[in-house]
Amino acid sequence: MMTHDKRQKLHADTRLIHDSNNNFSIVATPVYHASTVLFESYEELQRISANPADRGELYYGRMGTPTTRSLEDAISDLDDSAGALLSTSGLAATAEVLQCLLQPGDHLLMVDSCYGPTRNICLQQLASHQIETTFYPPTMGADIEKLVRENTRLIYMESPGSATFEVQDVPAIVEVARQAGITTAIDNTWATPLLFNPLDHGVDIAIQSGTKYLNGHADVMFGAITSRSEQLLKRLSTYKRTVGSHLAPDDSFLARRGLRTLSTRLERHQQTGMALANWFLELPQTRQLLHPAFESCPGHQYFKRDFSGANGLFAVVLEGISPADLATLLNSLQLFGMGYSWGGFESLVLPMIYKRSTDGGSLGENHTLLRVHAGLENANDLIADLERGFALI
Repeated sequence: MMTHDKRQKLHADTRLIHDSNNNFSIVATPVYHASTVLFESYEELQRISANPADRGELYYGRMGTPTTRSLEDAISDLDDSAGALLSTSGLAATAEVLQCLLQPGDHLLMVDSCYGPTRNICLQQLASHQIETTFYPPTMGADIEKLVRENTRLIYMESPGSATFEVQDVPAIVEVARQAGITTAIDNTWATPLLFNPLDHGVDIAIQSGTKYLNGHADVMFGAITSRSEQLLKRLSTYKRTVGSHLAPDDSFLARRGLRTLSTRLERHQQTGMALANWFLELPQTRQLLHPAFESCPGHQYFKRDFSGANGLFAVVLEGISPADLATLLNSLQLFGMGYSWGGFESLVLPMIYKRSTDGGSLGENHTLLRVHAGLENANDLIADLERGFALI
């Protein structure tokens, strides 16, 4: 079996394909359905029970199986972290980080462009435990220092932002946090570590909804947490064991299978996404294109500096489209589905409603925010589908 040092010299595309475990020479890690694990002796029971988190041993199905550990190793290897923790969804991973690291009386700085359900956690669960949240503008970089309090314990980022795709100045925020001794976390679902590795930029904890591009086939829900801090991982792992959080083996198997093609899929998503974005630029109804790779997107300069590429998810602000027009457009599309989530093989469109606590909190009366996910279909076919739909309104 190849050593860790030798694996890290390989390109990420290669490491995604080759498992770090032998798996009895089986190419794909089998699905281990397990709850009970038997011990050979009373002495072994005592030894393993003394440290149930030891990944070198099997203790109980909820603590991990070869199937789940194969996925953990692959994700950890992808961003060169000290380890990876799996959750039942991206939102569950986010909730676990927030609930584990914050205590009553703490203060959280949360980016205002965060995923809607993440906002709900702050306003409901955290608030009910006397944890105060300040939402800060996604375009705020080093100036976030002005919002830091004595009891600020965590700065949470999401870059690009949910729905509106602002790219944050992550290194600047990380430096402020480092100077103040504050932990940083980021939702890195859009980029995956292949396009932007936040751990390389000093972020303490990276969170991903593996439901999206990591799996890529619209048939699994899971989340992942990674860090280069063994101390933080141990703290989070202990919390997850305490609340009984784990990922089922079948989902782990499917996620590991999908992860192998991540690099190839992202290239195609980017290619098709750019083609669709350029088409929307020429559309008379387009008021603003919110795609990190284009200058019209807030924070584009940070995208150019920090990211190695884009994917297939972006948004457009349309003007002059009535609710009836929007219904006609969406109902006419044949290749774009309407549904939540993204990152799968299928193309999607979804009208978005978003909330903000800071400036830029709403669209104009005559504006519609449409989120687009470019799947793996032929780009020309997708454009023709959009042209037919817009011709009807």
